[in-house]
Amino acid sequence: MISPDYDDSTAFLGDWGPFQRTVFALLCLSMIPNGFTGLSMVFMGDTPAHRCLIPAALNITDEWRNASIPLEEDEENRDSRFSLLPWVDVNVSDIPQEGCLDGWEYDTGTYISTIVSEWDLVCSDNWRAPLTTSLFFCGVLTGSVISGQMSDRFGRKKVLFVTMGIQTVFTFIQVFSPSWLIFCLLFFIVGMGQISNYVAGFVLGMEIFSPSVRDIYATLGVCLFFSIGYMMLPLAAYFLRDWRMLLLVFTIPGIFCMLLWWFIPESPRWLLSQGRVVEAEAIVRKAAQMNGVNAPDVVFPLNQTRENAGRLRTYSLCDLVKSSNVSCITILFSVSVGYCALSLNTSSLHGNIYLNCFLSAAVEVPALIMAWLMLRRWPRRLCLSSTLSLGGLVLLFIQLIPQHMNYVAFSLVMLGKFGLSAAFSILYPATAELYPTVLRNTALGTCSMASRVGSILAPYFIYLGSYYRSLPYILIGSVNILSGLLSLLLPESLGSPLPETISHMQTVVG
Repeated sequence: MISPDYDDSTAFLGDWGPFQRTVFALLCLSMIPNGFTGLSMVFMGDTPAHRCLIPAALNITDEWRNASIPLEEDEENRDSRFSLLPWVDVNVSDIPQEGCLDGWEYDTGTYISTIVSEWDLVCSDNWRAPLTTSLFFCGVLTGSVISGQMSDRFGRKKVLFVTMGIQTVFTFIQVFSPSWLIFCLLFFIVGMGQISNYVAGFVLGMEIFSPSVRDIYATLGVCLFFSIGYMMLPLAAYFLRDWRMLLLVFTIPGIFCMLLWWFIPESPRWLLSQGRVVEAEAIVRKAAQMNGVNAPDVVFPLNQTRENAGRLRTYSLCDLVKSSNVSCITILFSVSVGYCALSLNTSSLHGNIYLNCFLSAAVEVPALIMAWLMLRRWPRRLCLSSTLSLGGLVLLFIQLIPQHMNYVAFSLVMLGKFGLSAAFSILYPATAELYPTVLRNTALGTCSMASRVGSILAPYFIYLGSYYRSLPYILIGSVNILSGLLSLLLPESLGSPLPETISHMQTVVG
């Protein structure tokens, strides 16, 4: 166990010296690749306008070629054709239809190539495109569990950079995918690395910074730089219309972020939880030197830490669910599908897909500013409940908007995204404040895992829109309103020190 007054022991460092500013900036920069990797399927997995391919070798007139596709099908996506027999002087409607036996031809006005046009994921195989996204989030779910426990056992910094390397290397290998199946396998591994380095970096910052800096780090820090990466996605996709080239460009920032290993320290708080007092003090003394302040002769009392070192134990996922209060908190964070569904749905909205995606990312900036202001003054429960309810309520109104009023519906979607983006940026610091150091990364990863169950289903929520336009918004809105009500059951952590052990955790209020 650790002395619960870690913040008091390191108060001499100040809140915002050169050390804190440097670590803050470097950790935020490491979040940028997650923004475009996590949502890249918006463009890589989009379905271009397509129709059955009529082989040029067939000796048919241009008039027959143009009439070969049934007009009653979707104007952009036509998945059958009239039988290409030498019909003469017949009623076209009487000709039997057949599948696209010779493949498809795709419109190249928006994309040169996507994985859909590369491997013909249309018609009877159109289920593969949403499955690809779901498999990525299955990797995210898996990475959430594994990396959380690894981080609590081996350190935040090691997991941050190992998983960052996994994300970068396997994204590069994806560029050379020979088949859809190989692409999905690699995408699963990329998902494992993507969430793992985000959570490890988030926890590392929350444990290094003082309480006055944590709120801004959680909102205008990591979340804002994730959004910056998200905003870079449509800009890169606009100029690089080929999915392989887009993936190749995505690997470049990850390579540069790997160089930050020599500048980002390990969490002294985590080192203390492992009884590694000398290493923790070395980091704190180096921070004091950077900040131009004098460290006390003894930063952390060795007699207490040595006494507690004998009682050190390794914590795992089982410890997270042993007591009822921890179990309740874990369950309360389990419902979170809206953000991913709204982010991935930009290709289905009215208007230009590149502009829609950019606006979907840009709306997160004012949402994060609002979240930061709320976190400074409002109780965590009220912050979560209000933002989740806002995001859910406006999405329920979309079904009332006439179909021709596309821009009104688009505005409501963006307002819903605004509320849910704010909620997500509040959710992570609220979670980190509730869980103890010995389990913080495991707990945050597990809560993230629970929310990724919703992310896995998110592509199919969008898919339901092909049957009823407003159905995805009804489901997403209802789930998030319920989540907003459940968040009122959480214990309040505003102004409380970070708990160091399970015994320091608060109890869920009834």
